[in-house]
Amino acid sequence: MKRSANAQWKGSIKEGSGVVSTQSGVLDSTQYSFKSRFEEGKGTNPEELLGAAHAGCYAMAFSLMLGESGYEPDSIDAKAEVSLEEDGDGFSIAKIHLKVKASIPDIDEDKFQKLAEKAKEGCPVSKVLKAEISMDASLS
Repeated sequence: MKRSANAQWKGSIKEGSGVVSTQSGVLDSTQYSFKSRFEEGKGTNPEELLGAAHAGCYAMAFSLMLGESGYEPDSIDAKAEVSLEEDGDGFSIAKIHLKVKASIPDIDEDKFQKLAEKAKEGCPVSKVLKAEISMDASLS
């Protein structure tokens, strides 16, 4: 299974802007810019999109782990806080903090914490920094 998204950028880093789109069409030429990334401009940014991907992936992984252990969640609310920090001459994603609130009938705190941690470790987006990253680059 492969999913894709694409981004287009025009202009300089501070005055330019871009759009991102996803294969599914959920995002379709959604604007992003220097201001939406580093200030308070209109549009999205890569860190916000990574946070959405991580929160969504985690919630699904946690639901799977719960189901495999005989629990059915009423709800799982996952929030991923992505920290972009200065790193030498550039920036890096220094950390992602997951905040999880869940309503799960008949589960005790110890089992909840163990399964929550297992989901954090098993979520494919949690593993992404360990992934092989390949690229095809061409001039047009």
